[in-house]
Amino acid sequence: MPRDALKTLFYPFEAELLAMPGQGMRALFIGAEPGFRKPQGFDARLSLVQGFRPHVLALAAAGHGVAARAEDDGFDITLVLAGRHRGLNELRVAEAIERVAPGGLIVVAGGKEDGISSLRKRLGGLLEIEDHLPKYHGTALWFHRTAQAEAAAATLRADNPEVLVEGRFRTAPGMFSFERIDAGSRLLVDNLPADIKGKVADFCAGWGYVAAEVVSRAKELKALDLFEADFEALEAARSNVAATSVQPGFHWQDLAKEPVERRYDVVVMNPPFHQDRDADPEIGHRMIKAAAAALKPGGRLFMVANRHLPYMPVLAQAFFSVEEIAVDNAFRVYSAKR
Repeated sequence: MPRDALKTLFYPFEAELLAMPGQGMRALFIGAEPGFRKPQGFDARLSLVQGFRPHVLALAAAGHGVAARAEDDGFDITLVLAGRHRGLNELRVAEAIERVAPGGLIVVAGGKEDGISSLRKRLGGLLEIEDHLPKYHGTALWFHRTAQAEAAAATLRADNPEVLVEGRFRTAPGMFSFERIDAGSRLLVDNLPADIKGKVADFCAGWGYVAAEVVSRAKELKALDLFEADFEALEAARSNVAATSVQPGFHWQDLAKEPVERRYDVVVMNPPFHQDRDADPEIGHRMIKAAAAALKPGGRLFMVANRHLPYMPVLAQAFFSVEEIAVDNAFRVYSAKR
């Protein structure tokens, strides 16, 4: 179901507080999500930017072209849909300022759950917000690109730098567990067997920690493929997972909807259990089924999950044998054989 914030974003145009961008104008939509509807008269050519693969597929199915990264600048208008990551929101606003033409309009919107109030306060301390409008349980705000806004963009970027985790892994705001190694992933790695070999896949690979540890531990790798829905996290993984005798493969893919072509001896994974704010164990169920389908007969899955999630029945249905090989106060690690 589309987020209300999508309606909030376009409402200032509907309310005639902002002029409709007409034909011949160019608009950039950063953080575009499926389900948005342009108001009647919003005739600018719209370029969509989204790095989350499920959203990309849904936007494409609705007939929209979409890029993982912005590919141009000099836009007349940039639109920013805020999400739940503070640092990513600030980086998106910085990019919106940088991509719009001097004097161009920037419109930012988000719901209360996205921290739009704190974002508005943050931006208000750096530049002059011309106006704002609460609507649909969220707020839209807008300003133009000025020298002050350009300075604000530089500040927002400086305050949200790339992170180096444990001196090894390059990450950035917006990625899952970008400031530290996730405790569940570490528990998974600590309980991987010493005999991993052959063709290995890391599902939901993030910025590459588990895959990097597989490379350092498995001495008889024949192939290593990383699958991840977050484009920027996958790009980070390219620098975090070293090539040895095997050149890793990197796949920007929605494992719930896009089938895996290759078959593997081992799959490792730390699947997400929510897409927005509400827990959704069905996501993990789909990842388990995808892993089973991608394994050869006799292939093994090693998976970590929050200990309260009901994954054992799904694992037992999809695999020949399943056992719990580690547990702590937050996570369980499962080993399953196809």
